[in-house]
Amino acid sequence: MGKTTRFFEIIQLLRQAKQPLLARDMAETLEVSTRTIYRDIATLQSMQTPILGEPGVGYVMRKGYDLPPINFDIEEAEAVAIGLSLVARTGDVGLWRAARRAARKLNETAPGTQRLITSSWGVEDTPAIDMTALRAAIRQEQKLRLNYGDAEGRETRRTVWPLVLIYYVDTAILVAWCELREGLRHFRLDRIAKSVFLSDSFAGKGEALITQWETTQKEDTVSTKVL
Repeated sequence: MGKTTRFFEIIQLLRQAKQPLLARDMAETLEVSTRTIYRDIATLQSMQTPILGEPGVGYVMRKGYDLPPINFDIEEAEAVAIGLSLVARTGDVGLWRAARRAARKLNETAPGTQRLITSSWGVEDTPAIDMTALRAAIRQEQKLRLNYGDAEGRETRRTVWPLVLIYYVDTAILVAWCELREGLRHFRLDRIAKSVFLSDSFAGKGEALITQWETTQKEDTVSTKVL
C-alpha cells in the first residue's frame, strides 16, 4: 500500500470511528507498524488535516472534514459494492484487502450500499502461490517456475509465462505459455506445490499469446459476460 493510499485509509478510519482510535488498532487494520501510523498522522496534521489526539490516548477526526465525492449514481454504487463483496470468493487475499479499502471509500459516498450483503462462500483454502505476486507477474510479463501436480498427483517442474488469471467459485486457473509443453496450458492454482518468480521476462510477447488463447481456447475454458 502506497503512502498516499494509506493517508486516505487513515482518514476514512477516523471519520467512521465512533470513539478515539488507537494507533495500534489502525496499524493492525492497515497491516503496518504502529510507528508508521504515528509518522503518517504527524504528516497529515502538518498538512492541516484536523486530526486530534495523541499517542496512547487515541485519535479522532474533527467533524465536518470532507473528501471529494466519487461520482457514481446509486445503482452504479450498488453494482460496485456487490462486485467488491464477491472478491472474497476468489481466495485472493491481496485482492480482498484491496476490495475492503475500495469498499470503505465507496461507503463514504453511498452508505446505503452497506445494506447489500453477499455470501463469502467460495474458495476455502488459500493457494500455495502468492496471488498478489502472480498478478504483478502477469502485469509485468515476468516468467514463473512451477512445481505442478496433475489430477493423478504426478508432479512436473515447468517454466511458464503467466498471461491470464480466471477466478472460478472453487478454484482459480492460470492461463500461461508453458516452455516444457511449448504451448498454452491451464494450471489450477490449488495444484501448484511450489512457485518461484524469475527475473526473466517475456516482455512484448504477452498480448499476441492472449489473442491466440482468446481465439482458440477461451470459449472452452470460461464463459463470461463482457462489461
